[in-house]
Amino acid sequence: MTEYLINTGEAIALKTFTKLIRAAETVTVEAHRLLPESDLTISQFGVLEALFHLGPLCQKEIAGKILKSTGNITQVIDNLEKRNLVMRKRNQEDRRYYAIHLTEEGRSFIAALFPKHAKRIAAAMSCLTQEEQQQLGNLCRKFKQ
Repeated sequence: MTEYLINTGEAIALKTFTKLIRAAETVTVEAHRLLPESDLTISQFGVLEALFHLGPLCQKEIAGKILKSTGNITQVIDNLEKRNLVMRKRNQEDRRYYAIHLTEEGRSFIAALFPKHAKRIAAAMSCLTQEEQQQLGNLCRKFKQ
């Protein structure tokens, strides 16, 4: 068996990666703890939250915002539509294009749920000062460049 010897830079990167993933998972678990009692999946919550904050979007835009495939989003939206939380509206200029909208029931539902979600995230992040949270956010933004 051949061992792969890693250099110091790789060792630091691997340790940092592991810490980043564990920290993200810790916050994610806490943030999503309320979803089962709301009878939502993480993807369903993501769709509702995106529509709540950004307004109507097409399925491709939603998929990009919540980092899911467009095929997965179709099923998620179908299930939210069955619960009368979202609706599809055909674009009058381009009839191939559907925008996904929150229904009144959906808007009320996510408006009541989101503050609880935000509080859970704030509590999970409270081990860092606001300045540290800002620094962490700035560091994480570098990954998108």
